[in-house]
Amino acid sequence: MIVITGGAGFIGSAIACRLNRRGIDDLLIVDHLGESEKWKNLVPLRYLDYLDRSDFIEKLETNAFGNDIRTIFHLGACSSTTERNADFLMENNYRYTARIAQWQTIHRDCRFIYASSAATYGAGEQGYKDDAATLHRLRPLNMYGYSKHLFDLLARRKGWLDHMVGLKYFNVYGPNEYHKGDMRSVVNKAYPDVRDNGRIRLFKSYRRDYGDGEQVRDFIYVADAAAMTLFFLDHPEVNGIFNIGTGTARSWNDVARALFSAAGKPVNIEYVPMPESLRGKYQYHTCADLSRLREAGCTHACTPLEEAVREYVRDYLALDSRLDPEKG
Repeated sequence: MIVITGGAGFIGSAIACRLNRRGIDDLLIVDHLGESEKWKNLVPLRYLDYLDRSDFIEKLETNAFGNDIRTIFHLGACSSTTERNADFLMENNYRYTARIAQWQTIHRDCRFIYASSAATYGAGEQGYKDDAATLHRLRPLNMYGYSKHLFDLLARRKGWLDHMVGLKYFNVYGPNEYHKGDMRSVVNKAYPDVRDNGRIRLFKSYRRDYGDGEQVRDFIYVADAAAMTLFFLDHPEVNGIFNIGTGTARSWNDVARALFSAAGKPVNIEYVPMPESLRGKYQYHTCADLSRLREAGCTHACTPLEEAVREYVRDYLALDSRLDPEKG
């Protein structure tokens, strides 16, 4: 079977949906549902069973699954870039991943694909090239990014990257992110205000070389992120750390204009102060270097921003719907 940790979450449920569309239903979903409504992401999906994250790691380390697991997509983590409990992030993001990886070193016939993050690149002083040899030069700006970076460093030091895959996801947006609170994309958070009040609020810039709303990100639609992730399931000979993005930087103003267009509203952007707590940890520019991914053979062409936002609004946000393998 295929295990997806974080399988009720954003990218995890998108991968499960895409596997279902391939006719693959032998999935074990691992997550921690708590009081959130991410359980709704599971409703349309077909899978064998569900386990809480604590039950899964206990069963894994006691070899309760035997040789039944052929692939683990490890996407479960706390993804909040503003989380301040460093001990929680170290245990949940770093230590938990290390425990699965340690198990996989003994069970080499199991494919292990884990989520790193573009947050590991920090302010981007070292660029955005996914070169494992230069990992030690990166300086993440927040504890979330550091917790992801720390495992990347461990995997390199132990030689694990020779037989597993780490994926540095850039700014992913799209259906099934409803439960993510403040970590939802701007498209998701701003849509009700655009729909009802015809306006969007973006952070002001605090650097002279960037105008208000001209800070840029590599925004990637979740359908594309899932497709690129499954490339590594289909190509078990490819290992190491890879960026998952579009390779194109777009501004927040571009996103806002795409959202207004999708909602059929005139552009009306209001620039608001950035919280003091974010100003020293804010990335003004991110853009995935996809050269290694392309050299590995992944030729997936990402959906243009305007087209993806239009689909997201029309088929999901306007209908309050979720990914469904039966709906194409």
